[in-house]
Amino acid sequence: MGNLIKAEFRKTLSLNLWWGLAIPAFGIALLFALSWGSTVNDFRDFLGSDAEDLARALGLDIDTLPVGLLALGRAVNIGVFFAVLFGVSALAGEYTRKTISTTFLTAPNRGSALSAKMITYIVWGLVYGVVVVAAASIGTVLTVDGGGLPSAGQWLGIAGAGLLAAVLGTLFGVGLGAVWNSVAGPTVFLCIWMLLVEHILVIVGFAAGLDWLGGVLPNGALNGIVGAVGAEAFGAIGSSLNVYHNEINEGLQWSMQFFAGAPGAFSWWASALIFLGWTMLFFGAGWAANQKRDIT
Repeated sequence: MGNLIKAEFRKTLSLNLWWGLAIPAFGIALLFALSWGSTVNDFRDFLGSDAEDLARALGLDIDTLPVGLLALGRAVNIGVFFAVLFGVSALAGEYTRKTISTTFLTAPNRGSALSAKMITYIVWGLVYGVVVVAAASIGTVLTVDGGGLPSAGQWLGIAGAGLLAAVLGTLFGVGLGAVWNSVAGPTVFLCIWMLLVEHILVIVGFAAGLDWLGGVLPNGALNGIVGAVGAEAFGAIGSSLNVYHNEINEGLQWSMQFFAGAPGAFSWWASALIFLGWTMLFFGAGWAANQKRDIT
């Protein structure tokens, strides 16, 4: 198994894709944190009169609300999307490059080869997570005033959730690419679904009274792993919701979930479990499909 894992890392490092996606992941997460951080820095203008109500309900001064969490979480989520795209290439890319025959024929069995890929891309997911969290942190620190920056505990919560989201997102991409047996197809599908279609469904769902819809759809659950940490700090999700639900109206609660990047999410751990289910569904289907798929 050790040799198979080494071979997987060598194959990945021999291609330009890993840094070709890591660089824009860092750059876009940084730019998003800079722009979002500038937007939320003046929270009164950003949220209007609701900002005072929210601060009062949380027992905080409006100038000390951790608005940096909104920029940090949103930037991490947009960066994690590149980890998903990177995962798509794990197995599907070998079919595209016609190297899959060597991979399967040199391994004791296909299960060993697939296991080596899984371990390899877990590590790559962590690498992408570190890159994205670093970029989002830099952008947030540069634009958000000191009083609005998250505490050390909140930052660690976002960082840990970001690493977890990047790992699960990478494995989700691996599974989707393995099922589809193509790189181009799932890449286009993910861009359309995650960046457009699902956002429309979530907004329409909220208008129809289905405010939980974003918490169970794939992109919403993935974003909720990180976004729910910020939303909970604003009393809009998870355990905080039980404390403040009488003081914060439902519209404001959902709005704060949306601004934090977790509309409809239940909590970070629930989002992680839901997205783990989506990951296992596609990864398991991809594993099964490639046990007998023709490699000639």
